[in-house]
Amino acid sequence: MNDKPLHILAFGAHADDVEIGMGGSIAKWTAVGKRIGICDLTEAGLSSNGTIEMRKEEAEHAANILGVTDRLSLSFPDRGLFLQAEFIRKIAAVIRKYQPKIVFAPYFDDRHPDHGNCARLVEEAVFSAGIRKYHTENSQEYHKVERVYFYMINGFHKPDFAIDVSAEMEQKIAALRAYQSQFEQTENSVETPLINGYIETVKARERLFGQQVGVQFAEGFKTKVPILLNCDLIGD
Repeated sequence: MNDKPLHILAFGAHADDVEIGMGGSIAKWTAVGKRIGICDLTEAGLSSNGTIEMRKEEAEHAANILGVTDRLSLSFPDRGLFLQAEFIRKIAAVIRKYQPKIVFAPYFDDRHPDHGNCARLVEEAVFSAGIRKYHTENSQEYHKVERVYFYMINGFHKPDFAIDVSAEMEQKIAALRAYQSQFEQTENSVETPLINGYIETVKARERLFGQQVGVQFAEGFKTKVPILLNCDLIGD
């Protein structure tokens, strides 16, 4: 772990969630020196393809491609991400340890229940981590996150804001392709939506978001609070 606090901590239910939703944005920010961590809540032990060991290796490979500072897994049970005090406390401990300014989580509306449940757990943990008398392991000091934003995985929703990832799109695709067990079909693969053009679908979504904001590719995000712009919208 880097001794300095993270600028951003992105949570996902499974390894590859964060890369699908915001891999391009992470690559953009790490390229300019931002410290970014990824925390996977589960080890994706119920994945139809691949093993826990393979997924861990793939996750590290993807993190290296994107320039991520820290990657960790809390090893919660796959398909067991329910709103439990123990889970909230462990996530809050991670937030206090890494002290991010901004937290990202999956958007609530997604076909996979684990993604929405991940968002709910992270929201609860962000709130709890900022309470001085809330107890987590190692008696860590409370930490207040400045903002929580949500990235999209399987959904296609109208973004509240978008990040231009035109220059980082190939890097994002490379990070996704690091998950060979999930996105590449082999003779041993079980048929899933992920091995039938899923990466191409993600790329098409980012292209459509890009068209909406006048760039080649963009990643879309949701927020529950207004975005404050400290700049001149009109320019010179």
